[in-house]
Amino acid sequence: MKVMVVEDEQTDLEKLKHVISQAEPAAEIICVENYTEALGAAKAAEFNVVLLDAEMRGVSGLTLAEKLQQFNPYINVIFIAENEKYAVEAFSIYASGYLIKPLRVEELTRALGNLRYPPEKAGKLHDKLEVQCFGNFEVFKNGLPVHFPRAKSKELFAYLVDLRGSSATTRELCGILFEDSADIKKSSHYIRTLISDIRKTLRECSAENVFITKRNQFSIDPGEIDCDYYRFLENDAEAVNKYRGEYMMQYSWAEFSMKYLE
Repeated sequence: MKVMVVEDEQTDLEKLKHVISQAEPAAEIICVENYTEALGAAKAAEFNVVLLDAEMRGVSGLTLAEKLQQFNPYINVIFIAENEKYAVEAFSIYASGYLIKPLRVEELTRALGNLRYPPEKAGKLHDKLEVQCFGNFEVFKNGLPVHFPRAKSKELFAYLVDLRGSSATTRELCGILFEDSADIKKSSHYIRTLISDIRKTLRECSAENVFITKRNQFSIDPGEIDCDYYRFLENDAEAVNKYRGEYMMQYSWAEFSMKYLE
């Protein structure tokens, strides 16, 4: 496990390093004292975990965490703070932990044992699409947004995500995407265009295995995506905390699933 520690107080930095070495004796620990050094280290190497002070001189630890996540979307961020002031904001950017000073070995050991992105799974996670259902529906690959050429292509993909692996027919998709459209032939033709869009989009980001087609039956493979909705249903603590009563807000048909979540 490769760990970066970011702390602008030298005394606290040494204490943190000591606690980490006790909690994870095999860890490779890199210590830096400011925003610039942290970014330089992140550019030079890929870290599994970063422990950082939530409130540093000159720049917020939250700002630094978001920047580090741009370099590595699967870095585990653990905040160290004087109090719980920044806890809600920390978990809104998918922190793996939020610990109160003085840091204790047993608390850090527990946090390292419950990382959002376990190091042994990091390679597999890098290969998966990250799908956000809470709030607005969005899709990412390696931290970057996946662009669908048409809004309806994205909506069709969202509906298949909502089905969690169950299949939908062309007629069902027409009903969902175009509601009471009388021209079923025209709508069905457009569905084929949208399916082509999705295939092309997923192929371009090396995620073609996500989409499944069998005799006019369309679905996605839930095992090929990292989805907040799916993790919520598995009682993942981070996903449960992330849900704020908003689910695929741009799609009216998603209201049924939102009622189920509640």
